[in-house]
Amino acid sequence: MRHTRVLSAALLALGLAAGPAAADSSPSPSASGDSSAPTAAGTSFRTATEIDQGQPATANGSAGDYLYWSFPADAGQRPTVKATVKLPDTHAAETWQIDVYDGLRRRQACQYGAQTRTAAQGTSSVELACVLRTVRAWSEPWADDPLPGTYYVRLTVVNLPTSDLGLTVGTEVRVDSKDIGGSAAVDGSLAEPLVPGVAVKSGAEDAEDKGSSSAVLSSIEPDGGWSSGWWSDRWVWTGIGGVLAALAGIGGYALTRGSGRPRRVPPGA
Repeated sequence: MRHTRVLSAALLALGLAAGPAAADSSPSPSASGDSSAPTAAGTSFRTATEIDQGQPATANGSAGDYLYWSFPADAGQRPTVKATVKLPDTHAAETWQIDVYDGLRRRQACQYGAQTRTAAQGTSSVELACVLRTVRAWSEPWADDPLPGTYYVRLTVVNLPTSDLGLTVGTEVRVDSKDIGGSAAVDGSLAEPLVPGVAVKSGAEDAEDKGSSSAVLSSIEPDGGWSSGWWSDRWVWTGIGGVLAALAGIGGYALTRGSGRPRRVPPGA
């Protein structure tokens, strides 16, 4: 009976803690029907159009142009960038490509997804996708790991016949993220997210008002602010491990202690 109680308590603790952990791994909510969705794209890193995760952005451009968007990504998120290019009725074969760069303008590799696709002659549209690696809270200086901050999306055609140069195309870009949770947690964090201009401040402003905010070139940030995902299921499973270890110790003691005192053997028996 005693062992049954110990096992029941362990299973109850495991079930109560696993519930919030499963809820945290759900994808980020999407913002559908947003009338403020951007309808233009930038032409460089500095003029990239800011978009929020879950917010679709559309833009019209010309074949041969570079189109840029930017979005925030925090630690523990695994962003997925999707782009759709709507082509004119008449065009030759074209190859389109989507690239993602971090706040240091380092090109980030895609885990999987059709990052480059060729639209055959007469195809009405082409769809691209890039699933990034999970954003880490901290990394070694020499590593190329994704870190919290601003990310840039660049959409362009890499194989364009001269006859199609300048043709009008329509584009739609959307970024969604999945919260990976404690499996991607690391010990350490950045002092500041990799947001362009976050450390830019004039000496005059610093002398006049030390409490003034830094000039930031990017105004977007995740819901709840940066490092809002400091809580993860890593804490939950650590607590579960401690509880199970304690219960195992109690159970082991109960098994080795026995049901009563040992009988004394009379001398000479």
